[in-house]
Amino acid sequence: MNVDFLSVFAIFALLFLLVAFVVVYAARVKKVGPNEVLVVSGFRHKIVVGQDEAGNLQYAERGYRIITGGRAFIWPILERVDYLSLELMTIDVAVKDVYTLEGVPVMVDGVAQVKIGSDDVFVATAAERFLSKSQQEIEHVAHETLAGHLRAILGTLTVEQIYKDRETFGQQVQNVSADDLSNMGLQIDSFVIKDIQDEEGYLDALGRKRIAEVKRDATIGEAEAERDSAIASAQARQKGETARFEAETIIAESEKSYSVQKAEYDAQVNRKKAESELAYTLQQNITNQQVRAEAVQVEVVEKQKQIEVQEQEVKRREKELEATVRKPAEAQRYEIETLANAKKFQTLTEAEGQAEATRSIGQGEADAAKAKGLAQAEVIRRQGMSEAEAMLKKAGAWQEYNEAAIIQQLIDRLPEVAAAISAPLAKTDKITIVSTGGDGGGAGASKIAQDTANIIAQIPATVKGLTGVDLIEAIKRLPAIKTANDGPSEPVENGTEPEDTVDDELKDSGESSPEDES
Repeated sequence: MNVDFLSVFAIFALLFLLVAFVVVYAARVKKVGPNEVLVVSGFRHKIVVGQDEAGNLQYAERGYRIITGGRAFIWPILERVDYLSLELMTIDVAVKDVYTLEGVPVMVDGVAQVKIGSDDVFVATAAERFLSKSQQEIEHVAHETLAGHLRAILGTLTVEQIYKDRETFGQQVQNVSADDLSNMGLQIDSFVIKDIQDEEGYLDALGRKRIAEVKRDATIGEAEAERDSAIASAQARQKGETARFEAETIIAESEKSYSVQKAEYDAQVNRKKAESELAYTLQQNITNQQVRAEAVQVEVVEKQKQIEVQEQEVKRREKELEATVRKPAEAQRYEIETLANAKKFQTLTEAEGQAEATRSIGQGEADAAKAKGLAQAEVIRRQGMSEAEAMLKKAGAWQEYNEAAIIQQLIDRLPEVAAAISAPLAKTDKITIVSTGGDGGGAGASKIAQDTANIIAQIPATVKGLTGVDLIEAIKRLPAIKTANDGPSEPVENGTEPEDTVDDELKDSGESSPEDES
């Protein structure tokens, strides 16, 4: 019993849960018809937005999904649902006191058929802008957009353009408004102009002008009809007379035609007779011409054959000349070019060898000159070192010289001074002496020697004036001279000893004595 109760309870529980699930599911399933759009928000969904250059699909995510003409399950708490109507909205657009291109204020009434676009892009755009707005608010937005474009287009047209071509005007308003409406998710199906009015009577004036034009045209038409009636009556009488004259003319023309045709027939008969008489002669001439043409053609063919034979003979002659003249000439030219190239190679090789030998000789001479120059430089360097060393020794010797040695050097240079004084006389070719010898100093050549000695005797005074050294006093201070003045001695030995001593010192220092130099 307990088992049966539990089984029944379980069955009822399952049925209850199933019914509850069905009820909840049915409550959360939302259905829309083809005239509505279901916008479900809550979860993010991936949608296709286009393709890249390689053809791959590009996706984007948004936080809602759109269902058009179907059903969708709405998760409780997690999702919300909104509706958008796709039904047509009829919007009356009326603008007043809008100035046209010519400055005429007009009032225009139009009717536009607007709806939310069925495409997902239109629906998504409209959902972003109108999801929380009512139908009246959407119509108001569309009305203001259409009215603004209508006013803008009216300002670019004249009154005549507006009322004469309303369809084009309405199509222009529709085309201009379509872009702005599509940016809001709306599309305009049509725009029609219902009425055009103005308070200044501009349109009535245009109508009165047209009415006057119609009345004028009617009066003119009546007068033209009477004129046409009179003209038609005169034309009818003219046509009657013309018909009579034409009939008589036709009769005359028939007679003329008969005569002309008869004359033509006679002329044709005579021509046929003449042609038949001349046919034989003409045919004979034609046959003769054909025979001559054939003969000329035979001669032409014969000439062509002769030309062909001559051309073949020319080709044969060319080949013969090529075999007997051109080929041997080319062989000879090749031989000459080969020999010339060999000679050229030989000449170039010899020239290069000679140039190499010349270059080697020049290099050797340059090396020899370089070695010689180095040797000469070494000799000059050693000579300079020797002279410098001698000068150093001489400088040392001069430092050790006493007053007697210096006087000795001056005395040794006296012959050079005498030679320098008498040098002008040595270069004189002829000397004429005018002397009487009355002064007791001699005459002739002895007078010249005496004058030279007098000049030399003035040298101590000149040296003293130039250097401040008194040669006479210096010589007197010498020990040997001083001793000789004080007592007897050997003058020859004492007098010659200083000179020998100086000469020996000069020889030791590497210099020659004044006597050797003279």
